[in-house]
Order: sequence, then C-alpha cells, then structure tokens
Amino acid sequence: MIDTVAPPRAHRDRATLLCWLAVAPGLAWAVVRLAGLERGPLVQALAFTPYVAVGSLAPLALALALRRRRAALVAALVALALIGAVAPRALASGQPDAAGPVLRLLTANLLKGSADARTLVDLVRRHRVDVLAVQEFTPQAQAELDRHGLAELLPHRQLNPEVGTTGSGLYARQPLTGGGFRRNPGFAFTQAYAWMTVPGAAPLRVESAHPAAPYGVEVVDDWFTDLRAQPRATPDGPLSILAGDFNATLDHAPLRALLDSGYVDAADAAGAGLAGTWGPYDGDPIPPVAIDHVLVDRRIAVRAVDVHPVPGSDHRAVLAELRLPAA
Repeated sequence: MIDTVAPPRAHRDRATLLCWLAVAPGLAWAVVRLAGLERGPLVQALAFTPYVAVGSLAPLALALALRRRRAALVAALVALALIGAVAPRALASGQPDAAGPVLRLLTANLLKGSADARTLVDLVRRHRVDVLAVQEFTPQAQAELDRHGLAELLPHRQLNPEVGTTGSGLYARQPLTGGGFRRNPGFAFTQAYAWMTVPGAAPLRVESAHPAAPYGVEVVDDWFTDLRAQPRATPDGPLSILAGDFNATLDHAPLRALLDSGYVDAADAAGAGLAGTWGPYDGDPIPPVAIDHVLVDRRIAVRAVDVHPVPGSDHRAVLAELRLPAA
C-alpha cells in the first residue's frame, strides 16, 4: 500500500510558501508607496492604499498562525509602514498660532455642471461660506447657481464657465482682485484664481485646482504634468490656498511634493483625511477615495473639515473652516 500522506517537511514548505505569497503583494505596495514609484496603472491603484493598509493585517495574522517567524516579521514591517502612512490622517495635528479672522471655504466638482445647484447654494447659506471654488463649471451651472440665490450670498466672482469638464470658477463674499484663469497643459482643465483681502488678514491668493485625471495609462503623463504645474506655496511670501479636485490622494508622490512646498492638507490636519470624496463612480463598486482637497499655507490654522454629498455629482463637496493669520 502506498502512503499518500505528505511528510511533515512538505507541509511546512507549503505553509511557508503560502505565507510568503500572502506577504509579497503588500511588500511591493509598500515599496511603491514609500518610494513614490507609481507609474502606469499603479497610479490608479495607489489611491486605494488606505484599504490595502487595513488588509495588510491579514498576511501578518496568517504568518503568526502558521508560526512562520521571518514571514511574520516582514508582514509586521509592511503593516507598520502602510498603516503608519495612512493612520495619521485620522488624527488632528497641531495648528499654527493664527489669530486673524475665520474663513470658510467650500470646493465642489460639479460633474459637467450637473450637480444640484440648490443643494450647493443651501450649503453656502447654511455654513456661511466665504469662498466657493467649483470645477467642471458650465454656463448652465452658472445660471442655476444664480437662480437659487448664490449672487446674493457670494456677489464677487472670477468665472470661466465652459461646456463639458474644463470650466472653473471662484465665488466670494469679499471683493476679488487680480483674477484670471490658467489652462493646464495636460487635459486643458482651467483653474480660476484671484486675490482677496479678508478684513483683519493679509491678502490671500485662492485658486480652484483641477489637474488631469489618470483614468488610463495613456494619460498618466498628463496627470504628472498638471500636478507638477500647480502653483507652489510661498511660505516666506503671500498666503495661498489651492482647493479643488486634484485627482490624487495623499498616497501619490506628486501631491506630497506639492505639500512639501509649504502647504498643509486641511482634511489631514483636522483628522478628516480618510473621508472619501469620490466614488463609487458610474455604478461601479469603487470604494470612496479622497481626491478633493483644500491645501492651505502652513501659517493658516485649520479648525474643521467636513464632506457633503451633492446630488448630481460623483464628488462630495469639501468644506474647510480656517483661521487666517492676523494682518
């Protein structure tokens, strides 16, 4: 009779292989994320790093259960790296000692102008918004917003409505000066910008940001180009805010490089950095990811950040309550 029971060594070898096969994807993900090596399809994938960070605990549990020490050690390091990169977004950070006026800023992608104008205007009214930045802003959206009373709430404006996805706009409670718009070289999305002076604070530059979307490998270069073209902070100069649909999360190296110039992600600073702002999209079961941001000069204090659904758009609006440095 032939003994078909595998010897103990064969069982151990299979268990070891299983552990390493489970650990390897997370290890590769951590290397790409920490080293900023995203290219091609990895750009899209990296947006889901918070979910991968949670999932990285499963290979660790498997290696511990099977008593594979080396695999468990590597799995623990992977989990520590990924969770360490993501978890701080859920914790509020220390704020600068800003003693100037409060500024409430709302940003929203209108999805080719189809977002519900009444909901957006109600958000402005209810939360006493001082600045509204909009992307995918169309002539129809402009007319609908005014029809629901936005002109009375935020009478000052720098607008560039265009049919489709390329339009951009800024609305404000205080007068805007030196405004205009620039067109990104990648997708030709426009970005409206202007200067405003809030009583009691120094002049502030605000821009409605909208770099290219990395929806396919063939447009990843445009995504890199547009993110690298975003105006850098001037920590020793005028205050600035970039707010909008960045089509990037804090796990993408180009956005982190932009922050390193002197910005702070408001949601991250407020402990709301894991709140998804986009997805699911077009009926696909895509987990929400945070691609809409309010980037503020590091001298500006962040008091609170919330996200709000807007019917008709696949993005959630981001509301940031800020305190500016005194003039």
